[in-house]
Amino acid sequence: MDISGKTKLIGIFGNPIGHTLSPRMHNAAFKTLGLDMCYIAFRVLPEDLPAAVKAVKGLDLLGVNITVPHKENVIPLLDEVDEEAAFIGAVNTIVNREGGLKGFNTDGRGFMSSLSEKGLSVEGKEVLIIGTGGASRAISYYLSEKASKLFLFDIDRPKADKLAADLKKIRSNIFLLDSIGDIARPGIVINATPLGLKAEDALPFNPGLISSDMIICDLIYKKTGLLLEAEKRGARTLDGSGMLLWQGVLAFELWTGIKPPVDVMRHALLSGIK
Repeated sequence: MDISGKTKLIGIFGNPIGHTLSPRMHNAAFKTLGLDMCYIAFRVLPEDLPAAVKAVKGLDLLGVNITVPHKENVIPLLDEVDEEAAFIGAVNTIVNREGGLKGFNTDGRGFMSSLSEKGLSVEGKEVLIIGTGGASRAISYYLSEKASKLFLFDIDRPKADKLAADLKKIRSNIFLLDSIGDIARPGIVINATPLGLKAEDALPFNPGLISSDMIICDLIYKKTGLLLEAEKRGARTLDGSGMLLWQGVLAFELWTGIKPPVDVMRHALLSGIK
């Protein structure tokens, strides 16, 4: 990659950030399209987030992605927030337009695209989401529109209460669980917790609850212990790599106004997953 005095920068803010695969897929797309752009990962501590966001303007970055733990806390620091992201309460993409920073959330649409390309449908199914953080808020916004019932569970009850209350403002099919065992075999189960990032992590729920007619999803972008257990029981599975890809595709379009080479981004992403 040639860096010139005209090279435009895009980045990602998070902590930790060394594991991110976003630079691989975006830089591969820039190279393929011949765009004089470069995507860089920035480790940003929570206390440094205001300064980092201000630097997007000061350094004239085209924009940035936002990841854990900043998706919710970044909102008050922006000039404008897209209606969808405002409802979700989390931003994963910032666009710098003429010195004004606008926040978007492409996670939910990215997840739905990952389901669609695998031929998996939510329509009319009962869906359980385990974990109610920023990513869960994004996907639940879309899943609740298609599912017959959407069930939420989190050991952090106040966080779960908040998401359920927000969704009930626009949907009537939202249910909050005291225990994962309170629902009898939903059609789709989604792990939106960090459990599975490490090999030694416990499973987010008892795999004995899985049956062959279920779809088990994990937002972590590798084959986790949960997905391996689901495959043993004949269930269809989906990891988070598709969501990562498609949220990136949507962010790319927001920054550049250009449709990226999806297959190039996919290859770069999957080649980096270990």
